[in-house]
Order: sequence, then structure tokens, then C-alpha cells
Amino acid sequence: MTLDELRNYCLAFPGVEECLPFDDSTLVFKVGNKIFALLDLNTFQSINLKCNPEKLIEFREVYHAVSPGYHMNKKHWMTVSFGKDVNDSLVFEWINTSYSLVFAKLQKRIKDEITLG
Repeated sequence: MTLDELRNYCLAFPGVEECLPFDDSTLVFKVGNKIFALLDLNTFQSINLKCNPEKLIEFREVYHAVSPGYHMNKKHWMTVSFGKDVNDSLVFEWINTSYSLVFAKLQKRIKDEITLG
């Protein structure tokens, strides 16, 4: 997977914006002003994604590529390292899940603005 492929995938979700709120290299994807994915542009070695806490435990046991979310709440976030035992389609599936988890927690008004345009 390339950076452009990942960016295009994340930006295809409704209401998504990308920004660099922390520094010049940490690319953040948000929906409703809430983060659902972030990665380092300089290294492009991993991505942080939100995850269901029960699934997170399972993923960390099954995949070497999954570790506790770097600089994030370890209960709800995972870091997925590229080029290990996780293929691109699984990363894209986890991006879907991360987006859905964050979107589900948004206020109804914000959800409506995103879905109704």
C-alpha cells in the first residue's frame, strides 16, 4: 500500500478531513472533528486506528503487526505496522471500523450534517 492509496481511501469516507495538528509529519484523519486514523508521513511505517476493546486484545494476540496505540489510549487504539503479517485489505477493513466507531459516537446534529450534506 502506498501513502496515496491510504490517503485516498480515508478521504473517500463522508465528512473526512485531513490535517497536521500535532507537527509537520503526523497526518491525522478526522470525521466530525474527531480522529479516526493517524500516521507519520516521514516514516509511513504504521497507522493508529480506533478499535473495539475486545477485538483489540484478540488482534494483538493474533497479529505481530498490531500493538497498543502509540501515544493513544491503549484500551481503544491500536498501532498497525505495515509490511508484517497484515495485508492491505485487512488494514482497509480496520480503517472502516475505526471510522464507523468514531462516527457512531458523534452528536446526531453532526452526523446529520455529514450524511445530509
